[in-house]
Amino acid sequence: MTERVLLFVAIACLGLPLKTIGFAQEIIGTHVIPHQFSDEIKWRRPPNPDLSAKVDLFVQNNQSQALELAKSNPPKFDNKSPEQLLQSSDWAWHDTPSSWLDDKVVVPSNAVTVMTFNGMSSDWGTGTKHKLTLGSTKAAFTIDRPTNWMSAVTFRSVDEAGQASTEVRPNQIIVYVENDDDRPLRIQAMKLWLPEPDGNHHVFHAARHFSELDCFPSNGIVPPHDKGGLIVVCDRLPLTYVVVELIVKPEDQEPKSLWAHLRIKREVFDISGGWVVSKLKEGNSLQIDDYLSLLKRMHINTGQIQNVAGYTDNPTQYKKWPLKRFNRMWPLENYDTDSMLPEIHAVEFLGEPQYGGGRPVPPQKVWEGLAPYQPSRLPTSLTLSEEHSWRYYAGISDYPHYDAYRVTAPAADSWRMYDRWGGERISWGSPLETIGVMTRSLREQSRPRPIAYWSQGAHDGWSGFRRYRRTSPTPDELRSQAWHGLSNRVTSLYWYNLSLESLMKFPDLIDPIIRVNRESLMLNEIFLTGDAYEYERINNEWDLSSIATRDALLMVISDLDYQADTKKREFIFKPRTGRFQFDLPPWLTGDLQIFRVDADGTHDVAHRSSKDHVEVDDQIHVAGIYIATTNDTLRSRIDALHSELIALEKSTKIDPVNQESDLARLRQHLSK
Repeated sequence: MTERVLLFVAIACLGLPLKTIGFAQEIIGTHVIPHQFSDEIKWRRPPNPDLSAKVDLFVQNNQSQALELAKSNPPKFDNKSPEQLLQSSDWAWHDTPSSWLDDKVVVPSNAVTVMTFNGMSSDWGTGTKHKLTLGSTKAAFTIDRPTNWMSAVTFRSVDEAGQASTEVRPNQIIVYVENDDDRPLRIQAMKLWLPEPDGNHHVFHAARHFSELDCFPSNGIVPPHDKGGLIVVCDRLPLTYVVVELIVKPEDQEPKSLWAHLRIKREVFDISGGWVVSKLKEGNSLQIDDYLSLLKRMHINTGQIQNVAGYTDNPTQYKKWPLKRFNRMWPLENYDTDSMLPEIHAVEFLGEPQYGGGRPVPPQKVWEGLAPYQPSRLPTSLTLSEEHSWRYYAGISDYPHYDAYRVTAPAADSWRMYDRWGGERISWGSPLETIGVMTRSLREQSRPRPIAYWSQGAHDGWSGFRRYRRTSPTPDELRSQAWHGLSNRVTSLYWYNLSLESLMKFPDLIDPIIRVNRESLMLNEIFLTGDAYEYERINNEWDLSSIATRDALLMVISDLDYQADTKKREFIFKPRTGRFQFDLPPWLTGDLQIFRVDADGTHDVAHRSSKDHVEVDDQIHVAGIYIATTNDTLRSRIDALHSELIALEKSTKIDPVNQESDLARLRQHLSK
């Protein structure tokens, strides 16, 4: 929401009256994300009830001279330095001139800079008023709870036909707007503020203005308490930070601007196998063609790797079996290159800072660890693990994700505190639907940036943990967790942990993982171009989640009526039938095709629809996936993609699920 506040410098000259002579900076906007945490997740200790907020201040230099922001004379907030606010636990972290890597940053006339802080105390939560001091100038600002905001901003690379392109610099922007007001909101225009080529990434200049927008609804009006969006195709964008200004007009009010500050990154649905490098008696697992072939069959295109002997330094091997790198990427100059960029998923190397080996790493220290990557073209990522306090780490990385595993695994929440199964308290598992809770939480705390999710797969470790049951999920437990995450919109999926040892210990999970991955890739266009639309829990028996795009609605039904078998120590699912209703977004009007999707393709389903909603009648086992679309070609495109994925799987010439000899050959590698 725009809040215009002028800062004036009054100059006294000898013999002349005190007057303003046009030196001014202006807070042209704020972006506020109120803190939240779920009351559905159970903790050993109650979470801190103080709710603060993450705040971006967009400051424009309106004076004719350049504005110099120096570490030696940093801005103050309520007459305190950012360091003082950290020490008093009022703030969790900040990205302001006193923490920037540069000793000084020069902001030319009319340029914009962004100052970010994430509060820790309710004294910096919504409804509070504050004062920013820049040298001798001062301005008041209010941390207001927003009524409209950009809920998702996605950058894609497309060709002339609008299909996904491998060019790393995006040329398509998809923006979703949430209108939580009682009046309609009209989308009018969009501006991009960008650093100059080779300029400082903290300094933004007006670069692109879009007044001809492809909006949905087509009239550009977002109804009260609903969503809308827009798509823009433009020249190729640089891989740097951007300020997005969206000009909107509430009914019977003056136009205003919504603001966002994020990194431009080409959004691609990647699937990681986690720590795929295992030391063997001779070499490592990424030197084994059979294992690399299996990862390809499983549609794994990313791993927690940087440099792997005999693999990344072997051009023939790496080209044949490519895996994107997901690690520290240091020294930076070796990785921030045109040739390397397509091979990199993201920078990630700080472990789980909320845990920190028993001592959480302060959020500001985490920010400092990632700050050297800000001037680069590489997106940063961060593993979060505790929902009740990841609000304090929100916004530190470009592409945050979380890990949480719901059966036979270490966990931050207290599993015995869940009263979920008729009074039965268990220690070997927790409600699988809390994955959806955490996905929604991180998504809202990170908006409009995209997020990813670590899902529980096969894992060779934790042998002494949660005794008396298998140390990895069953196929149904695995599928349920994955779809609770996917259905609430993530744009990449990470499996923990598909090492050779893990897959050989739990080969019954290979096919379930393949099926989830196949489904994800069949639907990747929806994950990438859409936004979470609605979520509803039905009688504690079903979770209904939907993701909307301009021409489709992905609808996912997750069964919550699974039972805890205390003898087997497993969650048991049984097929159940039902009738399920989903609301349609206001722009999805006209004739609809409605069908079911699974790893075997698309299928007709009993359904009915009206102007406002869709109903499906079906039998659900674990999760049901459905699409309603006005696009006549979407179903055939999904079927074609399904055929391509099946063909790729067959081309790998290894099938340990159906060929015992292939499984035996893979196991032999562990003894070599």
